Amino acid sequence: MNGLRDPRVPLTAAAGLGAVALAAALLVNGSSVVVTAVAGVVAGLVAAAGLLVGSVRAARRSRRRRASSLRRLAFGSIIWLTGEGVRPIAEGTPFVLTFADVLLLVGVLLLAFGCGSTARRTAYGRSLLHYAAGAYVGAASLFMICWVTLLAPVYARTDEPGSLASPVVCLLATCAVAPAVLASRSPERRMGLGALGVLAAITVQEFATSVGRAAADGQPSLIAGMLAPVAFLLLAVTPWSGRARPRRGWPAAVVDATPLALVAVATVVVAVRVVTGGPGPWTPALPVVAGSVVLVLLVKVFVLDISTASMRGTLESGERQLVQLAEHAGDVVLVVDHDGVIREMGAGVEAMYGYRPQDLLGQPIYGYVHPEDVPPIQTALRGMAADEDGDRPGACRLACRVRAADGTWRPAESVATRHPREGEDLVLISTRDVSDQVALRNQVTHLTFHDGVTGLPNRAYFEERTREVLARRGASRAAVIFMDLDGFTGVNDSVGHASGDYLLSQAARRLRAAVSTDDTLARWGGDEFALLLESGGSGSADAQSAIDLAERLLRAVSTEPFRVADRDIALTASVGVAFAEDGLPAGDLIRNADVAMTRAKEHGGRRVEVFAAHMHADVVRRLELAADLQRALLAEQFAVEYQPVVDLATSRITAVEALVRWWSGGAFVPPQQFLGAAEDTGLIVPLGEWILREACREVAAWRASSWDIGLSLNLSSRQITAPRFVETVEAALADSGLPASALTLEVIEEMLVEDAEEVIERLTSLRALGVRLAIDDFGTGYASLALLRTLPVDIIKIDPSFVSGLGRDEALTLLTRTIVRLGHDLGLTVVAEGIERPEQLDLLREMGCSRGQGYLVARPMAPRGVDTLMRTDCPPLQNTA
Repeated sequence: MNGLRDPRVPLTAAAGLGAVALAAALLVNGSSVVVTAVAGVVAGLVAAAGLLVGSVRAARRSRRRRASSLRRLAFGSIIWLTGEGVRPIAEGTPFVLTFADVLLLVGVLLLAFGCGSTARRTAYGRSLLHYAAGAYVGAASLFMICWVTLLAPVYARTDEPGSLASPVVCLLATCAVAPAVLASRSPERRMGLGALGVLAAITVQEFATSVGRAAADGQPSLIAGMLAPVAFLLLAVTPWSGRARPRRGWPAAVVDATPLALVAVATVVVAVRVVTGGPGPWTPALPVVAGSVVLVLLVKVFVLDISTASMRGTLESGERQLVQLAEHAGDVVLVVDHDGVIREMGAGVEAMYGYRPQDLLGQPIYGYVHPEDVPPIQTALRGMAADEDGDRPGACRLACRVRAADGTWRPAESVATRHPREGEDLVLISTRDVSDQVALRNQVTHLTFHDGVTGLPNRAYFEERTREVLARRGASRAAVIFMDLDGFTGVNDSVGHASGDYLLSQAARRLRAAVSTDDTLARWGGDEFALLLESGGSGSADAQSAIDLAERLLRAVSTEPFRVADRDIALTASVGVAFAEDGLPAGDLIRNADVAMTRAKEHGGRRVEVFAAHMHADVVRRLELAADLQRALLAEQFAVEYQPVVDLATSRITAVEALVRWWSGGAFVPPQQFLGAAEDTGLIVPLGEWILREACREVAAWRASSWDIGLSLNLSSRQITAPRFVETVEAALADSGLPASALTLEVIEEMLVEDAEEVIERLTSLRALGVRLAIDDFGTGYASLALLRTLPVDIIKIDPSFVSGLGRDEALTLLTRTIVRLGHDLGLTVVAEGIERPEQLDLLREMGCSRGQGYLVARPMAPRGVDTLMRTDCPPLQNTA
């Protein structure tokens, strides 16, 4: 059932029936006129049906153009088959052109119209006169060839010249649409070719019919008469012969040359026939046809000449407009030959380069082009000259430097195009001065690879330059020096970033004056500078020279203060030096210098450090340790232990100091190994908050059990200066229920000197909450007596280095006694740290030190150990007699 719905099935069946009918007509023993008529009617009906069904289908698919062409072909087929069907009846009429011939001609015209409509409009893009002339010339040529070779002998015996009207009209119709269909690239080209085949077959049939009428028997050739029915059957299946896709047509040159080729063939045929004996009794017809062909060709040549002249005028006008447009756009337009001799020069050259146009005529352009740019221009101009194969570029771009009248060389960009004129092959050049663009490009390049504050090369340039130097032979003699200005952040904070930039520019001038012009000094970023020594060398002499230069750079910025914002600012620097090695990448060399500089800064600054392999290993270990700390904090691998602080007079535990412990994979990590990394990475802030909350909760629980005990906790600089630190302490006290007076926060003396203003402000806020404050490791830092009087401090803790010398070192014993007396005089509680021997405890008691802690008193212990110690009511000092 699905096969019956496909319209191609009945159409194929109809075409098969048509073929059977044609075969039956051939087998019938009748006249050729009757057989041809029967076959034509059957084939025409099959073609009309197929074309009409195809038009309906195309209309449903919104392919209106295809549907319209199919309808025209279908109607033409119907009218033609009607004329073909009544032709046997009309054969006996006395008219030269019967009414059947009229129907046939109308059908042929409709078929030609439908055939031509299958071609795209671009196939008819040229003038109608062009196609009409080509059609007439081709038809006339074919007619003359047929007349001389076939028709003349037949018509020598007849007096009916008018009987050729029908085939001539068919020939004209066929030649009229053939060029468009053959050159078309339309998806309907296959259908157009089928229709063109039908027209050609009808033309042959009509010529055969005319010959048959003029012959003695009056019967046309049966074979010629069957061409049209066969062509109609082929046309019937073209709408169903696959998807309509764009086809590749004949080249336009071939289509245009075909009528002229036919004229040549006709001329040769006629000439040969005339030489061999003449064409026959209707010889006067040939001069008329030939003369008309000549006349049409003359008209075509005349029209082509007028068109060529118009195009030449349009081209010249376009060239003038192009020159004017180029000059208005600031370009200089000139015409030269392939030897570079100037033939024409635009007026814009005077405004752009200062030359008068007439002074440049006849001069070679190479005299005004930079000598380095002349060879490529000569090559380009000669390459545009015609060679034996005619293969040459039509245009090219040129870049060169042009000498102006004032002697300066100005960069220019030019476009050279071929400019054939009056038999000469010239070159048209449009030149534009790009001095501003080049200057802007150079400025952008400079800004891309240079620092805007100091004018030095920037990090990108330094990295690229280092790669270039290390890529050379003997690169192992290179060295990189890194320098960081110590304390520069405080400059920005005190006098502002603008003054800080001014200080950096002064530092850059000092450093530039201290280095050689062969070395590369760059601003690495922030307050860091980098220097590349191309001959720093691995030899002892060269290496020492690099170190000596590093020392000079250090002195350059440290010897004299910088004058900024009406004040003198003294700075020091940390300098790192690294030497190149065979196979060492540039990135690793720069990293090594940076690591050495960081080591210099860690050791207090104002020094030079030379990179050693262990420095990088230390950095890697520190980075790994920081990552481990981050994971440990998330995995809760930390614990808090407590070391009791006792009253030395009563041996009663008065407080505990919270100490953090880290168990990594079951292994204990000493605090001195990770606290520094935590401070550097900032992890000390969340870690300290966790210790504070945990210790406050534990001590609050002990106090709830009627144990009067306090909590002591160490603070780092990052913790105190962290945002909302005071609010964090207040929240921990509130959440745990621990009284503020029970919490003592310890700071070291250096923190009271560095960032003193901010630290003192935070400590004052904590003191206002009721929190007690203590100075840890007292006696080892920079705190002055005046500072102790102004700070809100409650406790001072004597550093273990003093306690360790009690009873063994008279100086340390005297210093310890002085600190204890000082604390008493200031009304402060004094706590001795690191008590490990009984004689130390006895001396401290004798000095009047109120409190102490150490391994002799009690070791750090877990909360359960403190709980057990408190419950047994066994003071730890009872067994230390």
